[in-house]
Parts: sequence; structure tokens; C-alpha cells
Amino acid sequence: MKPFRRRRRGSTTATFDPGEAALLANLARQVIELLRDRHGESVADTDPLAAQLGLDGPSLPPEDPVLRRLLPDAYSGDEAEESGEFRRYTEQALTAAKVSHAEAVLSSLVVGGYDPDAAEIRGQEAVEVELGNEAVQAWLKTLTDIRLAIAVRLGIETEEDAALVARSEDDAVAAMSDVYDWLGYVQESLISVLD
Repeated sequence: MKPFRRRRRGSTTATFDPGEAALLANLARQVIELLRDRHGESVADTDPLAAQLGLDGPSLPPEDPVLRRLLPDAYSGDEAEESGEFRRYTEQALTAAKVSHAEAVLSSLVVGGYDPDAAEIRGQEAVEVELGNEAVQAWLKTLTDIRLAIAVRLGIETEEDAALVARSEDDAVAAMSDVYDWLGYVQESLISVLD
């Protein structure tokens, strides 16, 4: 990856090799799929006005720990009822926003030259993304969501956890740790041009 940089006309660009672009696209699609699969029935009685306005989402937190991290409770402790009501009226909009941001990342990769339908990565050109202000925000939010999802799956809550996971003898865990670190580099590169 060639790090993000600011162009004179205000856009932000970076260049990814085809494998990196494919990895980002795959991870963004997984987040989209995970968020879209969240269609649990609401335990609360249906409010007809809320249903008409599309504000009648689930009131119980997701069972999947990644979704619980991506769609957290608004209140902690003994305020489960308040959290449920808040979730009921906000989760669908939050989910839609997260999906939209991940789709913006996919779209900018495709516009930059990534071919999601190519049978092989080998022989593809480098992917140069050019981001406006809205796309920069979508990238930052999606990179955060992807890193949170990986952190939950790997059990990373602290820097010490990240160091332990990085030294894992399990090749799959070590590889995902490398991906987690690389995504942090991508995110840091993007943040650095915003200062």
C-alpha cells in the first residue's frame, strides 16, 4: 500500500495492490452481511406509528459478540429497559449507516480499479482510490468496524491481548493478527492526512 496523501484539489488518495484491495473488499462485505443478517423479532409490542416510520427494531441486544460490539447498548448496568427502548428506535438506522459506509468503501475500490468479479488477483493493476470528504469518513468508520469485528473474534481488548495474539502459534490467528495490524496502519495513514 502506498499511504494516503492529500491532493491539492482536496481529495485524498492511496494505492493498494490487488491483494490488499481484495482483502479490504472481502472484509467490508463480511461486515455488511453480518449487519444485514440481524433481523431478530422484537420482544416489545409493536408500535404501529414506529413500524410505519421504520423505527420498530429489535429491543434485545444481538447474541453475536461482534454485533454486540458494533451495535452496543446505549446504557449499562441496570438500565436494560432503557437500552432496549433506545435500541428499538435507533438500531435500524445505525445498521443502515454502517452498511452504507461499507458499501462506499467497496464502491471506491471498484472505481479505483478493483474487479470483484475477476477470477484471479494475479495480473490485475494496482487500485488507486480517490476519496472526497464523505468517503474519507465512510472509510474511517468502516475500518473501525472491521477492526472491532476482528478484535472481538481474536479476543483483543488490550494492547497486551494484541501482543499475545500476534505471537500465537496458530497460523490462522497469527494471520488475522497481521490483518488487524495492517488495517490499523491503513487507518492511521488516513487519519494522518486529516491533521
